[in-house]
Amino acid sequence: MLGAVPPSPVRRFLGRLSPAALRESGVMSERLLRVTAMANLVANIGIVVTGGAVRLTGSGLGCPTWPRCTAESLTTTKAMGVHGVIEFGNRTLNGALIVFMLAALLLAYLHRRGLGWAVATLVGIPAQIVWGGLVVLSGLNPWLVGGHFLVSMGIIAAAYGFWRAAGPPSANLPVPRELRWLGGAVVAACLGVLVVGTMVTGSGPHAGDEHARRNGLDPAQIAQVHADLVFLVFGLAIAAWLALRAFGATAGTRAAAILVVVLAAQGLIGFVQYFTHLPVILVGAHMLGAALAWVAALGLGWTLRPGAPANAPAVRLQSAGRSREDNLTVANAAGVPERS
Repeated sequence: MLGAVPPSPVRRFLGRLSPAALRESGVMSERLLRVTAMANLVANIGIVVTGGAVRLTGSGLGCPTWPRCTAESLTTTKAMGVHGVIEFGNRTLNGALIVFMLAALLLAYLHRRGLGWAVATLVGIPAQIVWGGLVVLSGLNPWLVGGHFLVSMGIIAAAYGFWRAAGPPSANLPVPRELRWLGGAVVAACLGVLVVGTMVTGSGPHAGDEHARRNGLDPAQIAQVHADLVFLVFGLAIAAWLALRAFGATAGTRAAAILVVVLAAQGLIGFVQYFTHLPVILVGAHMLGAALAWVAALGLGWTLRPGAPANAPAVRLQSAGRSREDNLTVANAAGVPERS
């Protein structure tokens, strides 16, 4: 009697790619998906910091052309010195981020979770690379440099959405529409701070190259506008914290508190750097703080987004210490239908 014919190498390889085999190997574990999504978010924040280092070290034209580093070389050369190393290193990190994001996209596809956010993040990275090329070819036009930073904020928003979608679904207490509006106002005002912040940068001394032109705005005036917007965001964040705390929305209160703390730290750095004439270290820290403040604002907006997840447990209205009338009042304010 003939024994069983062993599977061919091709069949064995395809068997390792089956969903069951991937799940058993840990490739399809939900924990790996969440860790990958978090690493992607951190990496995109890190790119903002390394991009800031390019500008703050005067290496914006370390590679004077694009997509090649020089007219003769794809990579940096000894003649380009340390500025070429810094600029080309930042370009290399962006390329590596695409490879990493492809792996994250595969995990999102296998789990059918956060796929849209993953695609948006992946598409944003090459778009950012092309925008960076336009910045170099324009000789570091300050408006394009500011746009380069804002594109990064868009990618971070997509990466944040991917991370939240990759995690377990939340079951937050639905909040009134007015509180959602307040959360949206916080996010919008924070975006306004970022936009005006790029104008402040474009009028300041750290152009990325000593020959790069500035945007022509008065540094003191635009910095004052920026500070006024920061105070607005700070006030809105405190208002959101007070309102959500009074309503009893624990997750929203926590998200608002985190935003208030991050904004306070970022504001302190901003004032110190302004009155100490923009030292490089503090400007770099301020760029990191801007990314973290943006993430904190997105966290508040995500917590207050309309609609609860389909598999979230129902909100219990009949809590101890409340009459039925009190609970119906809370239910109506939150948009929860009455249950008999």
